[in-house]
Amino acid sequence: MEPAPPCEGPVMTQTDVPEGLRLLTLSRPEKANALDSASVAALAAGVAGAAAEGAPFAFRAEGRVFCGGFDFTGVESQSEGDLLLRFAHIELLLQAVSTAPVVSFALIDGAAFGAGADLVAACTYRLGTPRAKFRFPGFRFGVALGTRRLAALVGTDTARAILLENRTLDAPEALRTGLLTHIVEEADLLATAGRVLAAHEGLPPAAPGRILRLTGADTGDVDLAEMVRSLAPAGLHERIARYRGQHV
Repeated sequence: MEPAPPCEGPVMTQTDVPEGLRLLTLSRPEKANALDSASVAALAAGVAGAAAEGAPFAFRAEGRVFCGGFDFTGVESQSEGDLLLRFAHIELLLQAVSTAPVVSFALIDGAAFGAGADLVAACTYRLGTPRAKFRFPGFRFGVALGTRRLAALVGTDTARAILLENRTLDAPEALRTGLLTHIVEEADLLATAGRVLAAHEGLPPAAPGRILRLTGADTGDVDLAEMVRSLAPAGLHERIARYRGQHV
């Protein structure tokens, strides 16, 4: 896969990709592409722009980590209300991806943990290299994020095992369970997405969005309410500190 051009912001948007995609590149490799407020806002703007233009879009990342999840930098100085709002914005981003009227891709080379794994699960197609791996640790500090989307992909029993046991899935297991749709080499990620799109040729313009809507369930309001309830108990800072202390 071609390297992304230099980018000063947290997310770079390319609209001139030969494969016909709008490419959204996470560009914070020094922070494992973790999701801070600016990254989430930039991704949400990119998704909204693609949806408005009817353009299929893809997420990829600079560096060797796709996305390390929620960015905990400075979390000690943020109020519990501020943290809840940050998680709400992530949930709304995931909903925008999963309910977009256009096809979406995640191009994963490396680890996708936490909210990064949830971002992958929200996409229509999920292409990983043999280096891809996934973990969904949010419940370890109490946040319910993206749970129904994971269960829809891998099935109830598998989703429960992944979440209850905090399992890490390597690429072959992710493909076997349905979290990944393809395993390809890094150099073939973008080309494979292009071939997938080429197979859609002949569909009327409105058909992809209709197919996506009819084959998915929009549980956005319920999911957002559940996420808020999961973070409502006092002691969020302590739960986060305990989790981070166990994963240094």
